[in-house]
Amino acid sequence: MQSLNTTASQSSHIDSAPPHKKIHSQSPIIQVQNLYTAYGDHIVHNNISFDIYQGEIFGILGGSGSGKSTLLRTMILLNRPKSGTIKIFGEDIWRTKNPKDILTRCGVLFQFGALFSSLNVLENVGILLEEYSDYPQSSITEVAKYLIARVGLTERSYYLYPHELSGGMKKRVGLARALALNPEVLFLDEPSSGLDPASAQQLDELICQLQADMNMTIVMITHDLDSIRDTTNRFLMLKNGTIEFLGSLDELKIQIDTLSTDNLLFSKRGKNLWKDI
Repeated sequence: MQSLNTTASQSSHIDSAPPHKKIHSQSPIIQVQNLYTAYGDHIVHNNISFDIYQGEIFGILGGSGSGKSTLLRTMILLNRPKSGTIKIFGEDIWRTKNPKDILTRCGVLFQFGALFSSLNVLENVGILLEEYSDYPQSSITEVAKYLIARVGLTERSYYLYPHELSGGMKKRVGLARALALNPEVLFLDEPSSGLDPASAQQLDELICQLQADMNMTIVMITHDLDSIRDTTNRFLMLKNGTIEFLGSLDELKIQIDTLSTDNLLFSKRGKNLWKDI
């Protein structure tokens, strides 16, 4: 752990959470322990550790270059760490013999959607079912239509291609695809990046509704302080390769005087995050 705040945050997160953000399980579904990542000689994460609890929306916050996306890529088997362990569902993901068994229980929304340009919306959403299920094509199409509606898009989007979609629509299509295998854990990479404030708020509301309806654990990489305030049960703040803060907003307000002032939390918008609690 990087500070005394970390242990206190993990043990008291249920009592300190606002009533509408109570976490109903203290069982870690993701455990990151003594993690080091680096690009060449440049250390990105320096011995960081944290748990993510089943059923919570957990935010990973930090400024540009703080290592948010590298941490996500390491958690979804795209960036091998220098050392340390990451356990998901109790399995060490970098040492397991069957990583596919873990990944098929997770969904990922990439920052820019990562849609296949040659496929229309229906095909993009259904592609994981084509690869990982035995459903007939007719069933795959029906599931895709359901998920498209579930993320707030209409049937008029079915046969559009990615170049015909707005940024917000691409995010929703990517989200629908991430939900296709009914994941237990959903990773979101900068879900509100590039969206106007109204669209970002709508997406935040959708994320909260999906979590409540599907009882998923959601891990959200973001620099959007409004999203941290409106969606997360707890979050961590990355700075200089370590965890600057880990806990809930209520805990942040209590501990704010112990933190260094050269981070997002002390920007004008950052102060609005904890002063309004």
